[in-house]
Amino acid sequence: MDRLRDDEFRGVRGVTPSVVPLPPAGLNGQGAAAAARSAARGFLEPSEAGDRAFTTVARDTALMVISELVTNAVRHTSGGCALEMHRTPDGGLDVDVSDTSSAEPRLRDPGQQGEGGWGWHLVNRLGTDVGVRHLGEQGGKTIHVHLDRT
Repeated sequence: MDRLRDDEFRGVRGVTPSVVPLPPAGLNGQGAAAAARSAARGFLEPSEAGDRAFTTVARDTALMVISELVTNAVRHTSGGCALEMHRTPDGGLDVDVSDTSSAEPRLRDPGQQGEGGWGWHLVNRLGTDVGVRHLGEQGGKTIHVHLDRT
């Protein structure tokens, strides 16, 4: 996992992102994850602006990564989180999930913790340019992942 500089962090400047504030939703974050998946489905639809369509596999991958990041943000923090998505010039998707915790995600051995432990492995395997940016004095962090369109 890389630490990203501010100038490397965001996708294309000038592209209108989709920003979705997500409140905490219970202990498991299912409400927030469902809202994030719904927003992402709409965002990934080709637009009249000429966006290229994601393949079915790429769309499902994006939804899984977004769901995992948002669920963990809600599960492991006391506040809400926000999802921001940007289309990139190569037709891919930059995903940023911000939360109120400064703790970085860590790889766990899924066999030792019972249920769970696979998520961060999946995010790192399916995404590229995975990184964490700490939000300074205000606290919290943003996790960034780039996903390909194919």
